[in-house]
Amino acid sequence: MTMIKAANIHKSYGDLKVLKGIDLIINKGEIISIVGASGAGKTTLLHILGTLDRADSGTLEINNTIINQLNDKRLSAFRNKDIGFVFQFHHLLPEFTALENICIPAYIAGVSKKEAIESANELLSFLGLEDRAHHKPSELSGGEQQRVAVARALINKPAVVLADEPSGNLDSTNAKDLHKLFFTLRDKFNQTFVIVTHNEELADMADRKLTIKDGVI
Repeated sequence: MTMIKAANIHKSYGDLKVLKGIDLIINKGEIISIVGASGAGKTTLLHILGTLDRADSGTLEINNTIINQLNDKRLSAFRNKDIGFVFQFHHLLPEFTALENICIPAYIAGVSKKEAIESANELLSFLGLEDRAHHKPSELSGGEQQRVAVARALINKPAVVLADEPSGNLDSTNAKDLHKLFFTLRDKFNQTFVIVTHNEELADMADRKLTIKDGVI
């Protein structure tokens, strides 16, 4: 089953053409890595696939929804429900505990507090963080903070998880563990992962490795 279908995606910023006709089909449950030199357009593509940015032209379909046809309000709701994000910098809110950080997307989606906390605790347990639930980010190691960010990305059971240099701030052991975790999650939840990374060794672990060069794959 096709999860993501992008056709002839173009994107420019001013005179700078970043994406010059991207065609891409990603199947449900696939783990894809995207590599390429700095400035090749990896993050731009990820932001378009994640509906954080709109392409100048071309079509994008995710989980049987044609993204081009959604207005901003419906797009926000779709993004919150169907897409999870993991960034290089975990972006955890410092004043909230690990548990509270994980619950935030669920609250935005209108999930009850009881249900959100139950789901968050399940994820914390699955990620081996159950004893860190009430710690604030400053009390967690880098690897633990990134796993909390992964749990937050998963709380609404998204069909697609997009990761932008997710292990860029981690040491090699934690980086490997994080990438292995993506495979464990895929096997458990049958989610689709698209991972932008500079780490060739980790990129090679994916089902398919795509290289962006001069704005095309």
